[in-house]
Amino acid sequence: MKTGIHPTLVKAKVICACGHTWETLSTRDVLKTDLCSNCHPFYTGEQRIVDTAGQVERFMRRMNARSEQANRAIETAKRASKNKANVPPPPQERRPAPAAQADAQGEGGDTAVATAEPEVATEVAIEA
Repeated sequence: MKTGIHPTLVKAKVICACGHTWETLSTRDVLKTDLCSNCHPFYTGEQRIVDTAGQVERFMRRMNARSEQANRAIETAKRASKNKANVPPPPQERRPAPAAQADAQGEGGDTAVATAEPEVATEVAIEA
């Protein structure tokens, strides 16, 4: 190991927000923490939410805003279904004309369909 590049370890005093203190090894003399094993809800069995930066309130505001948006969308859909003017008419089935239907089935030979191509003039004038 190289000498002179590693930090020195000292006995550090850890102080929790609840007032509990203990000693450990660290590169700092004093460490401050918000939670310890004496006050953490997991170890104490309490049902409380630990919120240090307002994250829980911010999350709850977002969730309430989204649920309100969903409720407004549902109410709008209900109002639209009650008002028949907002509902588009159902799609209608498209049926072929009777003559075209008869031709497709091979019946009704009295209607003739012109399939001849128009004549095209192909004369080329050559001047000499």
